Amino acid sequence: MGEIRDFKSGRHNEPPPGGATPRRLAAIVAGDIAGYSRLMQLDEEGTHNRVKRIERDLIEPSITEHHGRLVKTTGDGFIAIFDSPVEAVRCSIVIQQNMIGRNASLPKHHWIEYRIGVNLGDVIIETDDVYGDGVNIASRLEGIADPGQVYISGGIYEQVKHKLVCGYESLGDRMVKNITDPVRVYRVLPDVAAFNRTRKRRENILIFLLGVTLLVIAGGVLWYMLAQPRGRGGDQASTLISPPAESPKVPTPPAPAAKQAAPQLPPGPPSSAQQAAPRPQPAPSGAAAPATGPATQPAPSVREPEMTALRGGSFAMGGNEDLSEKPIHQVTVKPFAIGKYPVTVREWNECAATKACGFVATGKDDAPITNVSWSDAKQYVAWLAEATRKPYRLPSEAEWEYAARGGTQTKYWWGDQLQSGMANCKDCADVAVADQPVKVGSFKPNPFGLHDMGGSVDQWVEDCWHKNYQGAPADGSPWTGGDCASHVVRSGSWKNDARYARPANRDFYDTNVRYPTHGFRVVLSP
Repeated sequence: MGEIRDFKSGRHNEPPPGGATPRRLAAIVAGDIAGYSRLMQLDEEGTHNRVKRIERDLIEPSITEHHGRLVKTTGDGFIAIFDSPVEAVRCSIVIQQNMIGRNASLPKHHWIEYRIGVNLGDVIIETDDVYGDGVNIASRLEGIADPGQVYISGGIYEQVKHKLVCGYESLGDRMVKNITDPVRVYRVLPDVAAFNRTRKRRENILIFLLGVTLLVIAGGVLWYMLAQPRGRGGDQASTLISPPAESPKVPTPPAPAAKQAAPQLPPGPPSSAQQAAPRPQPAPSGAAAPATGPATQPAPSVREPEMTALRGGSFAMGGNEDLSEKPIHQVTVKPFAIGKYPVTVREWNECAATKACGFVATGKDDAPITNVSWSDAKQYVAWLAEATRKPYRLPSEAEWEYAARGGTQTKYWWGDQLQSGMANCKDCADVAVADQPVKVGSFKPNPFGLHDMGGSVDQWVEDCWHKNYQGAPADGSPWTGGDCASHVVRSGSWKNDARYARPANRDFYDTNVRYPTHGFRVVLSP
């Protein structure tokens, strides 16, 4: 397995030559490909090219995006370090979820699946390598991880357990090679639904064990009672369980003769009570007759997002601050309605309750939904369209920017200068950055009356990613050709700085991968 054998054999615990080097605490991520030798035997050149492409297009960008540093690649694996345990685990989840999408179209025996271990430890960092027990433990965790899974140490767990939208399954203490003390191991469950399934399974096991215990206790008590000796002390028990003595029979008196039926009297005037009772009124002409059976409850109504109708029009789309925003071009959009706010946790969970959306979201009902992939957002709009019989969908990138600008052409919708309190982003307000965005509508609306069109949550749109606007549609329709393994996200989030809150700002992310700052809003065609 090449160079990776060195750190697995323990050589990474040896100090580098040249004297003492300062140590530091870091989160270490170690990953390698399960069954790499078998894949190379199947298709050596093809496997090598696929692995290199994954390193170039996924591993390296994900590590950089999560503020980590790729220390080295090892043919079939990699080592990276992070200052933040939270970012280390997030990066690992992104890599694993992305690989699910990449493998989806391939036969299972051609899948490339990473095993990833994450540990928090004291390490020595050189220019092109990293040393110490912290690295060894991360590599041991990777070695025992199942393909496609992320295993973390107890130290990492303590740092991230309340900071990520995921679950954790304790695997107990494990002894690992070349490490003296046992290591507490947790498996990361990337979504809340997986966490709930695991918790439910544990609860069922506990209920079963409790039931077995109660049955054993009840059986013991019954056996004890039946096994009591039949002596003087047992007379009372014998009396209690013996059948009662037969009581003397009392002759049953003959049944009285049936009374003669009373003669039927002709109907008289109604009583006062009958007169006071309301008489049923005939249904008006054309109305349905009332049901004579038990009343049926109507199906619960779907909570539709609050929409704002826009007349449509022409505007200059794009900007000059990034190459992806060029060239600025004129676009004309047709009338449409767009959500006044991003989709909320409450609205999302109505879909989840019908099993049409993939997980139940946590958080406050009036907060925007987060940690959704583009595919998740498409599931929601498909459910909403079917449930309401209305043409709900995701906005096109042009529709989103037209709505975000609110009829303006300035850097931000409120002007060219940053103003505090206008958007929910990292340096846009005098509040500390929180783990979750504030409730929708907490900041001022733009001139079109739309809230959170800049900051709050990154918002998925329908368009596939294109690196610039060369050849973009001019009619406001979604641009669906190109790299549809990634889709466009707009708005920036509460964790991004003000540059991302500009209406012209563009970004992209993997289609099938969830990310903690990603949400969306919906559009309704006329």
